[in-house]
Amino acid sequence: MKKRVGIGHQNFEKIRENDLFYVDKTAFIREWWENADEVTLITRPRRFGKTLNMSMLEKFFSVDYAGRADLFQGLAVWEDEKYRKLQGTYPVLFISFADVKETTYEQARKIICRIIKELYHQYYFLLEGDLLSESERKDFLHISVDMEDNEVAYSLKALSNYLCRYYGKKVIILLDEYDTPMQEAYVHGYWEELVSFTRSLFNSTFKTNPYLERAIMTGITRVSKESIFSDLNNLKVITTISEQYADCFGFTEKEVFDVLDAYDLSERKQEVKAWYDGFIFGNRKDIYNPWSIINYLDTQRLGTYWVNSSSNSLIGKLIREGSSQVKTVVENLIQGEEFHVSFDEQIVFSQLDQDDSAVWSLLLASGYLKPEYAEFNVESGKMEYSLSLTNREVYFMFQHMIEGWFGKCREVHNAFLQALLSHDLEGMNDYMNEISEELFSSFDAGKKPSDKLQPEKFYHGFVLGLMVELRGRYYISSNKESGLGRYDIMMEPKEKDADAFIIEFKVVHEKRGETLESAVQAALKQIEEKKYDIILRNRGIEAERIRKYGFAFLGKEVLIGEKV
Repeated sequence: MKKRVGIGHQNFEKIRENDLFYVDKTAFIREWWENADEVTLITRPRRFGKTLNMSMLEKFFSVDYAGRADLFQGLAVWEDEKYRKLQGTYPVLFISFADVKETTYEQARKIICRIIKELYHQYYFLLEGDLLSESERKDFLHISVDMEDNEVAYSLKALSNYLCRYYGKKVIILLDEYDTPMQEAYVHGYWEELVSFTRSLFNSTFKTNPYLERAIMTGITRVSKESIFSDLNNLKVITTISEQYADCFGFTEKEVFDVLDAYDLSERKQEVKAWYDGFIFGNRKDIYNPWSIINYLDTQRLGTYWVNSSSNSLIGKLIREGSSQVKTVVENLIQGEEFHVSFDEQIVFSQLDQDDSAVWSLLLASGYLKPEYAEFNVESGKMEYSLSLTNREVYFMFQHMIEGWFGKCREVHNAFLQALLSHDLEGMNDYMNEISEELFSSFDAGKKPSDKLQPEKFYHGFVLGLMVELRGRYYISSNKESGLGRYDIMMEPKEKDADAFIIEFKVVHEKRGETLESAVQAALKQIEEKKYDIILRNRGIEAERIRKYGFAFLGKEVLIGEKV
């Protein structure tokens, strides 16, 4: 029997009461409880059911839902009598940082304080009677958006104390999307202030809290221990490469195929798999993102549901402003290649604009890349990965992201490509300079004092981005060996009689007496001396069909020359 598909529901109680479509994940309750870890951090990409599972845990354990067997009857957890007796027997604090997306530290701090204040309001009944001492009553009533840092740090431990005394049982704490404020702090430049603030709160709540029974924290990333978890040596960390809870977030292929059968969509299984499969958690290689599946069931049309469900501005910023190596790898990934790299899973946000490995770590945690394999290197102390794009939906996200960078000058961009294909050198120069004048102000040209390479780090990626629309007609490769060195960009035609292109670019260093003209000649000379055309000629492309161009950059000025 088909159930109604509700979009965006994250409240377990509402889904069950309204008999909406739901894939049973209640086995997670039993698995987590049996593992008996005091504090568990689980990282998964966005829209993978983290909030719904936290809501499910709240409704299962909370004394506020005692006697609500109707919510769990017919589900996996209810098959075990031990867990039927456990339901509704603990005080539970459920907190979410999902809405802490402020542009300043002061506003972010206030939102967190407001969340704590509203949590206290749920337990105003504790002020009745003589449970609290006079000083505790004052502390309770003093919780506000303007409380001092020390009051914030102690607030959740204090509330745990009150609830433990009231119910005679220790407290379960659920913190959802703990890292949302961290990502916003990085983007908006108040990382250090927020880290200092949250470190004290987390330590008091999760480490030195004698009234804590167990806790779960969820998020997208594993923020580095040195940042906010330096005191939490009781933390069990579950990331996307961990074996535990591998099938508890997201849908397995069996779950997806079963629901497609139920909705009379059996013949669409393979196209659904191509678009939405590909996520790998631990040893499970058949995980689908649930947001896209639910939206597909609702519309019965393929679409980029998951990648368009929230802003990708941070990812776009890191790639657009990243090194040429980052841009080259992304281009190769788009063409279906794998990328081998080693890094620590922990995200060091302060290094995102300095260390390429931090970018790959974030892309893996966010679900845009999948590990074809992952092994621990005992010599380096880091994980080694072979990474690829997760699926077709992610492929289109990256493609549209690159195309979007040139959206402001789309007509000129297209005119440049037409000039390139028709060997119109004058037109190429005119259009390229028009494009660079429009776009270079919005690209990071390496002006940070720490950037030793300065402009060299992004021109390569800029040129690659211009060529992205030609992938249907050319095999576009970058920074690969041919002849006696590595070329910058090579375009090999897919059509038998079309021309091939080799492009080398140079950045003008005026202090060395270089000019745009001399830089162009140096680029063309390098193509010849390094014999970059050998690989094309070995593939049967005649020398006269190989066009060789030198691109020289001086700030926003560009000069293009051709080897004749």
